[in-house]
Amino acid sequence: MIVFTHPACLEHDPGPDHPERRARLETVLQGLRQALPELQWREAPLAKLGDLRRVHNSELIDSVMAADFDGYRMLDPDTVISAGSRSAALHAAGAGLAAVDAVINGDTDTAFCAVRPPGHHATADAAMGFCLFNNIAIAAAHALDKHGLERVAIIDFDVHHGNGSQAIFYDEPRVAYFSSHQSGLYPNSGSVYERGVGNIHNALLPPGTGGFRFQNTWEDTLLPVLDDFRPQLLLVSAGFDAHMRDPQADLMLETSDYSWLTRRLRQIADRHARGRIVSMLEGGYDLDALRESSVAHVEALC
Repeated sequence: MIVFTHPACLEHDPGPDHPERRARLETVLQGLRQALPELQWREAPLAKLGDLRRVHNSELIDSVMAADFDGYRMLDPDTVISAGSRSAALHAAGAGLAAVDAVINGDTDTAFCAVRPPGHHATADAAMGFCLFNNIAIAAAHALDKHGLERVAIIDFDVHHGNGSQAIFYDEPRVAYFSSHQSGLYPNSGSVYERGVGNIHNALLPPGTGGFRFQNTWEDTLLPVLDDFRPQLLLVSAGFDAHMRDPQADLMLETSDYSWLTRRLRQIADRHARGRIVSMLEGGYDLDALRESSVAHVEALC
């Protein structure tokens, strides 16, 4: 098990009162180092422009790369960049690229990218929802183009729907997208009727949903389709904001629910993908819940 991270990811500063703050990553790193001292650690490289261009257009890339200024600049009402954002975003995307290389080249079966800013809301042409570049989509495109994979699965259990990941691969049958998310919540996408070319699979969870319904939804609805897809690589958008203590939403998951789903994903990866899983940190805004859930997730990946 390898964890990819970089100090630059702490320097993205969207403002003093913004929920996507550096303390999120600090608490994840501290929790992993204390609970799992046997983990291997590697420094995430910078993503290159060619890697970004596989999924993003020039206007979006230029808007993030032009972060050479003082103070703050808003890309949308929730998404703010500062002088440290460019390096943070490039290292966050680079972590996913390096992790995909590591699991496919046989350095490890599983990898976790402890990075920020998150990515799954960023579309081909827009930064949004705290996200600058779509880290998981960049990793998936890299697996297709560099390593020649034919079936890559993105599993997204963040409480918010990963609209950017879905949109980028909506017409790409080599990538299957699986998401559970709270209904009626930002970004108001992710209907069960959004199917792409048969590769998009969404499950909505009403406010107040707890672990029993969450687990049954995955067990009965999403995991069988994932198993049938026979993915050669599993990419996980690991958002922990469906936790009952998280202030950003109204689901009632507990730490053990993340352990359960991660173990089930490992079983599918062992059957079809030689055990290969790359997980990338997305949301999670209660620091204690985020630390506990990240540790439980990584421990299950190990």
